[in-house]
Order: sequence, then structure tokens, then C-alpha cells
Amino acid sequence: MDMRGYQRYREESLNTMTQGELLLLLYDELVKRLRQADLEMGKQNYENFEKAVDRAVEIIHYLSDTLDHRYPISGNLSRLYEYFCYELIRVKAGRNQEELMRVTRMVSELRDSFRQAEKTSGEH
Repeated sequence: MDMRGYQRYREESLNTMTQGELLLLLYDELVKRLRQADLEMGKQNYENFEKAVDRAVEIIHYLSDTLDHRYPISGNLSRLYEYFCYELIRVKAGRNQEELMRVTRMVSELRDSFRQAEKTSGEH
């Protein structure tokens, strides 16, 4: 399959996903970037560590920007996303691996909650 065919396949896959599936895809990428940051910090590859943290923050900003504020939970999620960004900026500045792992656990738990909600909504 050539690159154009692959690109078309990816676009079609994304276009047929539900909002819940797209949200989970973003969370999976976010967790992946946080884990990548942890690995890079462990290797003392600070340039790649910072790139991974920056990408994680970009994903969180996107999640925040796409919240539907008609729902009360959006305010809570917005504050949580703000907190994640604040902590990740601190993690990046201080290269604090323990704090990075704490944020990663929190994001993973939130992702798992959304995954469970997606499963539950699919059963109805």
C-alpha cells in the first residue's frame, strides 16, 4: 500500500469513529506521550523528554478546547486539565519523575473511566 493509500485509510478510519472512540484515541496517545517522557527522563535524554511533555500538554489543551460546556462535568474536566498542564510544566522544569508518574496515573485512571463509560453506553 502506498503512502496515499495509507493516508486515505487512516482518514476513513478516523471519520467512522464515534466521539467516544476518538476521545479514547486521544487519551491513549496522551498516556503514551507521558510514558515516553518517563522513559526519556530515565535515559537522561532531556530533549526528547521535553518534546514528549510538550506534546502531552498540546493534547490536554486540545481536550480542554473541545469540551462541550453545556454539561456540568465540563467545568470539572476543564479544571482537571488545567491542573495537569500546570503539573506537567513543573515536571518539565524540575525533571521530577515522581510527579510525572503521579500525573500519568491520574490520566490513565481518567482514560479508564472514559473507556468504561464508552463500553456502558454501547450496551444500551
